Amino acid sequence: MKFAVTTFFILVLGTLGFSQTTLGYDLKKDEVFTIQQDAEQVITQNMDGAVHEIRNSINGVIEFKVIGETDGNFEIALRFKDLNMKMTSSIQGELMNVKAKEVEEGDMQSEMFHSLLDIPVTMTLSKTGAIIEVIGGDSLVLKMAEASGIEDEFSLNMMKKSLEKEFGSEALSNSYEQMTFIYPSEGVQIGDTWENEYVGKLTAKNLWTLTAVSDTDAEISGSADVVMEVSEPTTSMTLNGEQQTTVTTDRNSGFVKTMTVEGLAEGSATMAQLGDQIIPTKIKSTVTYQLINN
Repeated sequence: MKFAVTTFFILVLGTLGFSQTTLGYDLKKDEVFTIQQDAEQVITQNMDGAVHEIRNSINGVIEFKVIGETDGNFEIALRFKDLNMKMTSSIQGELMNVKAKEVEEGDMQSEMFHSLLDIPVTMTLSKTGAIIEVIGGDSLVLKMAEASGIEDEFSLNMMKKSLEKEFGSEALSNSYEQMTFIYPSEGVQIGDTWENEYVGKLTAKNLWTLTAVSDTDAEISGSADVVMEVSEPTTSMTLNGEQQTTVTTDRNSGFVKTMTVEGLAEGSATMAQLGDQIIPTKIKSTVTYQLINN
């Protein structure tokens, strides 16, 4: 009898210890998830011994509404509900301070950012969180360009190309995949790891670990090697670094509850007006996502 009882406990403990957890998105039509995003970025450049620091602060509210499911992927309508951007320079002072909801008549930047609020963009999301396609980014770019009031066709086209790099369909896909693409394609146990990669201005090769599971939540940590590459007519930049991520997700829907991404990358930049001068550059960033209702 003692042998049978001992064997029973071994079997039970073995089952508990080696049970696998299926992680991923399981979304229902008409569900709405509203995310508060806050980002702080500090760019430090050293030019001939003089340090120039630029601080970028971005915060916004983004709504994700599930509109359907096709071939096992989820169709989601993404809308900016609010967006605020502030940029300051240690040399030039405040360079930008825009609040999309507080439009100022006659202020080009204010009217441009106000114009992108509540314009739907459609995202196709896989169960692992890979963003398969984004449709509608072009409509955001067009709205913002029209709101600028610029009439000169050449200048307008130049502005559209610039806006596409931040708000075009491909740019939006690359940006929000950082928040969504966190799940493995197979079941995992606590302590298991898996890898994935997303690309764009920031390319990250991620190693994820399932750190804890409860009936309601899953906790995941991630580390990544990152490469940042920017190529503009007046500026180019290549940086390499690391990124650390901590995530708590909802076990039922798979949607992020909280997420913090901290990164540090170093390298060099060049500016057209400075010729071929190499400028040592460092970027430190912290991005947080918080589910504020669903």
